[in-house]
Amino acid sequence: MKTGRSIDVPVETPSGTSRSVTRRVLLASTIGSAIEWYDFYLYSTAAALVLGPLFFPSRSPTAGTLAAFATYAAGFVARPLGGLLFGHFGDRIGRKSMLVLTLLIMGTATFLVGVLPTYQQAGVVAPVLLVTLRVLQGIGLGGEWGGGVLMSGESAPVNRRGLYASFPASGFPLGLFASTVMFRLVSELPEHQLLTWGWRLPFLASIGLVVVGVFVRRGVPESPEFVRVRKAGRQARMPLAGVLRQGPTPVLRGALASLGLAMIVSVYSVYLLSYASAGPPAGQGPKVLNGLLAGALLEALLLPVMGLLSDRLGRRPVMLFGYAVCAVVGLVAPRWLLSGSQTLIILTFVLALGIGHAAVYGAVSAFLIDMFPPEHRYSALAVTYQLGATIASFGPLVATALAGSAHTAGPGMWLLWACLTAAAVAVAAGRYRLPGVPTPSARPAEQPRAGAGPPGHGTR
Repeated sequence: MKTGRSIDVPVETPSGTSRSVTRRVLLASTIGSAIEWYDFYLYSTAAALVLGPLFFPSRSPTAGTLAAFATYAAGFVARPLGGLLFGHFGDRIGRKSMLVLTLLIMGTATFLVGVLPTYQQAGVVAPVLLVTLRVLQGIGLGGEWGGGVLMSGESAPVNRRGLYASFPASGFPLGLFASTVMFRLVSELPEHQLLTWGWRLPFLASIGLVVVGVFVRRGVPESPEFVRVRKAGRQARMPLAGVLRQGPTPVLRGALASLGLAMIVSVYSVYLLSYASAGPPAGQGPKVLNGLLAGALLEALLLPVMGLLSDRLGRRPVMLFGYAVCAVVGLVAPRWLLSGSQTLIILTFVLALGIGHAAVYGAVSAFLIDMFPPEHRYSALAVTYQLGATIASFGPLVATALAGSAHTAGPGMWLLWACLTAAAVAVAAGRYRLPGVPTPSARPAEQPRAGAGPPGHGTR
């Protein structure tokens, strides 16, 4: 890649437009992302703990859990649709307006889950409505992730893109932490109250958060890289076509890296949460939630650190380190989670989510951004990240089906290892270097293809 690439990256933006504007962009991206992940992961926690008997009653506990996890996956299936829809218009008319719209869609759907009738009250209509709202959540989140990291990453100096893009990524553990806190509080209610009205409170509370998020996001400027594209009249009529013209390699690498990232969440925060909460020993659900809280909080703190390390060391070594940590912890996680020891349960989530997932997530945003030019970057992130996340969302469903009535975490661990191996191969498949740092031997291979974007934005 040519050293002239730095001309196309907003190196001057933090100081040129003022530090206060840059701070507002980071704050708006992070807050909005946290709210959307709070909304989205309320369902995953509820699916593991209460939604099965409320909306999918069955004489078989496994069947109820399967149905709840299937609707969890439905939200992920809708994410590529949302990503492509909002990615198209985000590349055509701007990132900012899409982020406001996705937040409204997500918040409204989450609030409505809190007022749904249960199966006992409305029969089959209840699960149908639940699945419909879950799909709307997925559509909203599908457009949120790419727009959030682009608003921050495209406002970054070229040597700080990993750090800036990690701030909206922090919205994930913050949202997971907040949703887990809410369910940790309501889980203290007597079972009858929890299953009648207590589970609704976290969903209803989301409407206030959405109002705050929309207010903050409306006050930030458009992405400077997109502004330059628009002024030059370089918006693509069909951004997805530009992604496809780059060839299958960047899309495949990005999708596999995202698959490994999302499988960590699916296995540790959904499948193993249900596995460990069911015991034995009995009654350790609160301990597991405490462990999830500790892991999410540590990840929120370490994500910017990992993003900065990816700027200093490169994306690849930081991501490979994170994959390795999660895979190794998977060897002992089933035993630790059923030990009854609060210390071991917390250690499981701290290592897997707080350190391992933080390393991958802190670097992956810039890893994907660097692969594509701004003309079709929003759409490209939708194709890569959402495709991998969608496939990974079936992890809890497949693992539960394979395990059947046997209380074992073996299938989940097998899926985790398989996906992390694929992700590691994808990340290691090509030479990666920091943006703006040329590698003479790599220059000829990194010239952009015709139609793939302006000079200096070749596929990495």
